[in-house]
Amino acid sequence: MTTIVLLDLMGGVALLLWGLHMVRSGILRAFGSDLRHFLSKAIGNRASGFAAGVVLTAILQSSTATALMTASFAASGMVALVPALAIMLGANVGTALIVQVLAFNVSAAAPVFLLGGLIAFRTGRSRAKDLGRVAIGLGLMLLALHILIDSLAPAEQAPNFRALLDIVTADPVFCVVFAAALTWAAHSSVATILLVMSLAYSQFITPAAALALVIGANLGSAINPVVEAAHRGDLTTYRLPVGNLAIGAAVVLPFLAPVAAHFHALQPDMAKMTAEFHIAFNVVLAIAFIGVLDPLAWLLEKTFPAPAHGADPAAPRYLDESALDTPSLALADAARETLRMGDIVETMLRKVMTALMTNDRDLVAEVSRMDNEVDRLDEAVKLYVTKLTRGSLDEREGRRAMEIISFAINLEHVGDIIDKNLTELAAKKIKRKLQFSDDGTAELSAFHKRVLESLRLALGVFMSGNADDAQKLIAEKPELRSSELLAADNHLARLREGRPESIESSSLHLDVLRDLKRIHSHIVSVAYPVLEAGVRPQPLGHAVGDLGNPDKRPTPVTRRP
Repeated sequence: MTTIVLLDLMGGVALLLWGLHMVRSGILRAFGSDLRHFLSKAIGNRASGFAAGVVLTAILQSSTATALMTASFAASGMVALVPALAIMLGANVGTALIVQVLAFNVSAAAPVFLLGGLIAFRTGRSRAKDLGRVAIGLGLMLLALHILIDSLAPAEQAPNFRALLDIVTADPVFCVVFAAALTWAAHSSVATILLVMSLAYSQFITPAAALALVIGANLGSAINPVVEAAHRGDLTTYRLPVGNLAIGAAVVLPFLAPVAAHFHALQPDMAKMTAEFHIAFNVVLAIAFIGVLDPLAWLLEKTFPAPAHGADPAAPRYLDESALDTPSLALADAARETLRMGDIVETMLRKVMTALMTNDRDLVAEVSRMDNEVDRLDEAVKLYVTKLTRGSLDEREGRRAMEIISFAINLEHVGDIIDKNLTELAAKKIKRKLQFSDDGTAELSAFHKRVLESLRLALGVFMSGNADDAQKLIAEKPELRSSELLAADNHLARLREGRPESIESSSLHLDVLRDLKRIHSHIVSVAYPVLEAGVRPQPLGHAVGDLGNPDKRPTPVTRRP
């Protein structure tokens, strides 16, 4: 009997978590960019930040989602620490409001939400489809609450189950730790507190144990942002998550017994008592801390100082993990990071040509270091977009994801050509003290300028998708090939004339032309997806395998007349 009850409880919790996930993902898909814009505009001071935290969490059904979003703003410097901490105070209150609403017996509305959501999801488009997902998620949450309560009814006939709960909830400190660990694993304090309410409703735990579990759930919701900050490798990213964790500390534990007795006397219904304590606890925390956020922020800044050496240039700046639930935002972030890769590659291309012409050893070493940055950013972008493609993307989003990976790979190849070929040619030229002829220098400079202009145009095509610019980029390819042949012919003519500079730098001159043309081929590859919008979509694995080949083209769709 105990095993059956535990399985039923785990199934109910799993359904509740999935319902929460559907609500959150549906809201983010439908209004993700609007919510981030709202949050970025509502963080001018602690009062507006607190209100924004309440509203945003009530909409997203998750203080963890609000915390991760706010942490990304704080890490990028878009929001000061004090308003960010105020947002987290509001997020905790917003979570309590959600629980308060669900404390009422509204399970009868579950079929309505499920049916309406299914119709909207199957027949709607875009935002209506996402709102259908939200309705289905709400229906599943209400159904899960009903299942949790019904699952506990047979437990009265299972003394082993009650004995197990008595052991778990005997010590208030252990209750806090247990609930915090459960909330961290589930990424949802709402789910944990609703489970506690179900246990309290069926009289399986004492009032004091219920309150201790609520405190633990509140504490556990602050752990995930701390874990996320650990992945960034920057001490400053710990400020907001650790501050939020400190605010949620269990300061009420020493007074738990009298507080529980008082709340139970005021509200005999244990489930409602649990929900009311949750909101009271978070409101009291907000009132207590809202006025002392400045010294708390000062302490956090001293504890987690900014690195003296500055930010790692190879560290991603725009790949926000909290945006992965909103494909449009995540793709925009990945595109911005890829564009940053393009800026670094453009700088490399400029500097390597300067090194070739001026025999500057320092520039050669600097370009090699920059290639390491490009390699690391390429890996970061590919990993980020791969995480995104594990979820459900529509056709347009999937196509954009492949375009981003493709362009990132081609930029990495350009960086490799610059580092492995052009910098070696520059080093050889410096070592042998070679010089290009005046005519050769002019030809190489003009050829390099055209490649550089194509790279700038390619970056614009990547971001705008402008078909005219894409056509212009492709049209440049045969013209550049003709320029290469003409430059090679002119160089051979100078050799026949017996010019000393041309003879000494002959192979070097032709190798530079060849490598610049190879770079141009990778640059032009960004234009083909823009002009081939009617191309048959490739499977993900096949597409990624061909992304590094700029001459590999998808097979056009054969349309019937």
